[in-house]
Amino acid sequence: MHRRSFAVAASGAAILAILVAGLTSAHVVNQFGPYSIALGWLHEPAYVGADNAVQVIIKDASGKPVDDVPASDLGVTVAAGGQTSAVLPLNASSDPDTGLGTPGEYTAHLTPTIPGDYTFHLAGTVHGTAVDETVSSSDTTFDAVQDQAAAEFPAQIPSTTDLSGKVDRLDGRITAAQAAVTDATDAASRALLVGVTLGSLGVVLGLAGIVLALRARKAS
Repeated sequence: MHRRSFAVAASGAAILAILVAGLTSAHVVNQFGPYSIALGWLHEPAYVGADNAVQVIIKDASGKPVDDVPASDLGVTVAAGGQTSAVLPLNASSDPDTGLGTPGEYTAHLTPTIPGDYTFHLAGTVHGTAVDETVSSSDTTFDAVQDQAAAEFPAQIPSTTDLSGKVDRLDGRITAAQAAVTDATDAASRALLVGVTLGSLGVVLGLAGIVLALRARKAS
């Protein structure tokens, strides 16, 4: 009986260790003064086109959640594809009036638009303690953003990258067609102008011939 209880306890401890390891690998946890701050994605895996958020969890030295940091005191910028966002305010998810949300959790919502690695720069203060860290997605931090096709079934929807490429190609064809029409119009206009000019010249020559013939008749 004791062996069975020990086995159950050992299995439970193993499962808990796996869960904790999974949480740690999905977030970066660092100490800033008396505060422990975890940084990562709110939803993982993270997919292109799916609503997500940068998640920050703050606890004090005793492990108690800190849920009274103003959004103006702590912000995060997100960098990907050679571009960096504006500072995104981190808003507390818990509501003391309703009891909803997670105490100590702060989120800055965004929708990733390209796959690949993302970098979070967290900066500001927590009750006067300076916070400044930059973390990029990796196997030991938080997930890189995946193409949405990886989670689509049974049919895959074209990604925004594919659609953008198709639009660019179509735009190029339209531009080429417009240029061809312009060239054809210019050629037609030139031909019309030449025709009108030659026609006018023919009329003038015809009138001149008539005048000369009349004069010759009068002279005779």
